[in-house]
Amino acid sequence: MLTTRHAPIYSPTKALPPERFEAEIFDAERSLNNAEGLLSQAEASFSQIELTVVMPCLNEADTVAICVSKAVSTLSSMGIPSEVIVADNGSTDGSQELARSAGARVVQVAERGYGAALMGGIREARGKYVVMGDADDSYDFAALPFFYEKLRAGIDLVQGCRLPRGGGTVLPGAMPFLHRWFGNPALSSLVRLMFQTPVHDVYCGMRGFSRQWQASLDQRCTGMEFATEMIIKSTLFGGAMDQVPITLHPDGRVNQRSHLRTFRDGWRTLRFFMLLSPRWTFLVPGAALAMIGLVLCALAIAGFQFAGATLDVHTLLIGVLTVLVASQLVWCAVLAKTFAITEGLMPKNAKLEAITKKLTLERLLIGSGILAAAGATMILGQSIQWAWSGFGSLDYASSMRWTIPAVGMIALAVQCAASSFLLSVLRMARL
Repeated sequence: MLTTRHAPIYSPTKALPPERFEAEIFDAERSLNNAEGLLSQAEASFSQIELTVVMPCLNEADTVAICVSKAVSTLSSMGIPSEVIVADNGSTDGSQELARSAGARVVQVAERGYGAALMGGIREARGKYVVMGDADDSYDFAALPFFYEKLRAGIDLVQGCRLPRGGGTVLPGAMPFLHRWFGNPALSSLVRLMFQTPVHDVYCGMRGFSRQWQASLDQRCTGMEFATEMIIKSTLFGGAMDQVPITLHPDGRVNQRSHLRTFRDGWRTLRFFMLLSPRWTFLVPGAALAMIGLVLCALAIAGFQFAGATLDVHTLLIGVLTVLVASQLVWCAVLAKTFAITEGLMPKNAKLEAITKKLTLERLLIGSGILAAAGATMILGQSIQWAWSGFGSLDYASSMRWTIPAVGMIALAVQCAASSFLLSVLRMARL
């Protein structure tokens, strides 16, 4: 026979005696108070950390212990609550144990990449401020006080500068020839031009920032472009920035080569510049092409002669094509900027907001319709003239002066209408 066991039913006759019940309530309250005390101590310990040093690490057994020891020694001499975190990205050479023995807290980061390792380490940081630096013994962690001083003064991002133009020093053999004289100066100058960034060495891996500021940037890049993303976004979002001259030493690693790949990482950095600068990638080239195209169209329609040559329908065709390409580039600039703002990659732009509010979907569609109707009317007029001539041979030099602009106007109208719908879709994501 099957039997069923029921949970005991507590009746008033089985209730605890009052004195024992009160004792157990007292014990429960005391345990709760102890737990709250431990939690308060943990929170206090968390908030008391002033500065965290984060080092990305991937098979840095040659140098990681040296770097951690230098950082720990400098932090100790500064006399502030601090910690050193080594964000390990899957080392197989015992780097983790060496880092721990030197005084670091090791954080394992599964996602591969320089930026991924740093983001993992920064997430685990308990300090109000963070200074990051590579674990290859090329950076002098004795410079930590200079970063900390500027951070405490209210600077959001303090960038190290190795290049002489920013007061830094590159020791012999510390930086490859191409990096020192071409790559770093060129990319740094490009960032200063495109984003008005007030630093001279965008690729320097030693920099300090407030943990709160870095979190607000919502960084996405997991590779070497993580460093430039931080600088560009700090500039775009109006962060206070400064730089500290530092000395770059030769890489101390013997059994492990640099993780930086010159052309691959250089291209990825340049690509990121272009993605975050629709103005220089699309708008400036588009505006230039529009001016060239309109001038060519005007000269061709007027039959302008130059050096014995008459600008005719062939020039007109090139001019219309140039205008079409220019229009596409300008629309790409507007759409890319809108998407970047929607995704939080760039801050809101007052000028773009004002323009897109005036150019509503309905107004753009009406304008597109008028442009298409004008083009269609021009083609219809040419067709009627052809019919009146009995559908005979055409004077191409004359008819194409009307047909080419007409086709271009219809193409522009379709382009504008389709892009305006896409713009409306992107703007809906922000409602």
